[in-house]
Formats: sequence, structure tokens, C-alpha cells
Amino acid sequence: MAIKRFEDVICWQKSQDYAVNVYGIFSSLKDFGFKDQICRAVVSISNNIAEGFDRSSNADFSRFLYIALASCSEVKSMLYLAEKLKYIKTEQRDNLLKQGDEISSIIRGLIKSMKTI
Repeated sequence: MAIKRFEDVICWQKSQDYAVNVYGIFSSLKDFGFKDQICRAVVSISNNIAEGFDRSSNADFSRFLYIALASCSEVKSMLYLAEKLKYIKTEQRDNLLKQGDEISSIIRGLIKSMKTI
């Protein structure tokens, strides 16, 4: 059964939850530049999945999935920096990294599955 709406794509659902978690953790951060960058990057994940889903071809969708994957990597990179800057605790970083790794893995699997179609 083919997925008919981007809202049914598992990596979109999980990336929305990821964004909520990141926003929650960094909501009171006074470093507005850092907070803005990580929040933009985490929102970019689900937005690119949604935008790519409604493109006209698997090649277009795949291109947007690669952008979502890159945004996920950007968030993960910033989480390492956030922990070094003492903006978050190591446990928070590790939990968010695990969530990001899961999303990245699902996106990679989706890209791979489209190459075999």
C-alpha cells in the first residue's frame, strides 16, 4: 500500500517530535543565535520531507530527503557543541543524538527503497 500523505511518512512524524524536543530543551537559552540555528535546522528536517513528498518524482523526493538528512546532521553537530558550551547536559545530548540517529536511519532506508523502484 502506497503512502498517500506526507503526514503518514514515519520519518516525518519522528522529525516533528524531534523538533518539539529540541525546541523544549533550548526554549530558555539566552544565546539567541545558537537557538535560532538549531531550531531552524531541526524544523528543516520535517519540512524537507513534506516538501519532497509532494514533488513529481522519486528523484525529486530523494533530493529533498538528502537535504533533510543533512539538516539532521547539522542538528546533531550542534548538539555536540551545545554540550561543550554547557547549554545541555551530556544525557540530554545523548538522548537527542539517539533520536536524530533513528531519524537519519529511517531517511536513509527510504532513499534506498526509492532507488530500487
